[in-house]
Amino acid sequence: MPSLQAVVQTPVLPLRVLLVENSRAYARAIAEAIEQQLELPVVVASTLAEARELLDRHDDWFLALTGLVLADGDRETVIDCFQDRGLSTVVVTGVYDEDLRERVLRRRVIDVVLKSTPGSVDYIVWLVKRLERNRRISALVVDDSMSARLHTATLLKMFGYRVVEAIDGAAALKALESDATIRLAIIDQEMPGMQGVELTQRLRALRARDRVAVIGVSGRDDATLVARFLKSGANDFLRKPFSREEFFCRVSQNVDQLELIGSLQDLATRDFLTGLPNRRHFLEQAERLVPQMRAAGRRLAMAILDIDHFKRINDSWGHEAGDHALRAVAAALSAHARDGDHVARFGGEEFCLLAPDLEGAALLDYFDSLRQRIEHLVVHSPGGELRMTVSIGVRAVTADDDLQCLLAEADRRLYLAKAGGRNRVVASG
Repeated sequence: MPSLQAVVQTPVLPLRVLLVENSRAYARAIAEAIEQQLELPVVVASTLAEARELLDRHDDWFLALTGLVLADGDRETVIDCFQDRGLSTVVVTGVYDEDLRERVLRRRVIDVVLKSTPGSVDYIVWLVKRLERNRRISALVVDDSMSARLHTATLLKMFGYRVVEAIDGAAALKALESDATIRLAIIDQEMPGMQGVELTQRLRALRARDRVAVIGVSGRDDATLVARFLKSGANDFLRKPFSREEFFCRVSQNVDQLELIGSLQDLATRDFLTGLPNRRHFLEQAERLVPQMRAAGRRLAMAILDIDHFKRINDSWGHEAGDHALRAVAAALSAHARDGDHVARFGGEEFCLLAPDLEGAALLDYFDSLRQRIEHLVVHSPGGELRMTVSIGVRAVTADDDLQCLLAEADRRLYLAKAGGRNRVVASG
């Protein structure tokens, strides 16, 4: 959970999309789809002059989507306008011309999209989403050939990825251990010391398939190599030399798959309303943590929180206000939790917190400050400003406590807190 002592500041990334298109109907369709589905701001220009004026006026541009048929600029001038400013560019054209397409892609344009293709709007929305998300992902390129490594790294940077380069397996494993943002690894087979298949096996001991996608690459004509990579834990394989479009499609497909797995895991382990871990996930974590802490002789406290008179909130203010209250308590609990604490929505208006290394006065102060944090909340709901309190029952683990005993004793103390007048912490008795 977030630490109160050390908060990592995430840099603010540019989000504005420039759409240069002389068809008002098509521009409206693209802009509305991106703004509604991705919640990214889209600014439309119909001429190159308008586009230049917008580029000069704002400095938070993320991407340019541009046609090539404009009244005040030829194809080369249009592309130059964006690439001279270092702006990622996607060309959207109404005319298919293979020679033109190849010439445009040589200009380091990310993609060429044909307007008349069925589903072109959906594809553009997916492409913008993929490029926007790529900026938060690091990709590891492992190849002892400087030219091959540079080529792959350049392609990945064009697609928005942060790139980490390694010249051999040892450097790659070191990079993985030190950088948790690496979600993609492109691994060449032919390397001295540790070949790609072996590196893939060792990588899998550090990061599972749902954490890092691995794509093996090789220029060798070896029919067994694809199977060896896949059996060693790779997600995909590319044979050199590969085209830029094949590379982009394979990489994007594998990263999409990672995100889908992450979404499914969230559905299974997180409470939809509050975003906190759910009861099942909390109990699975606690089943492992309680015996570990007890064996190490470390203190551990189990707390159950219950929103006081929650039924009254729902009956008087409505269920939407109740949902606002639950989300506010969840946010307060997350903000209060330290590194190493485990929190969850246990069900209904109940929440759980498992906190290590607390005892005596420090334990009481910790949970009473949480109670006060929630008491001071002002929740803005459809019915107006809502305030609430919580009752908290706490059990500190003893040598004989297992998880079920901890939960039962914390729940008993919660009952005592409610019976004693609510809005209080009971950690003994």
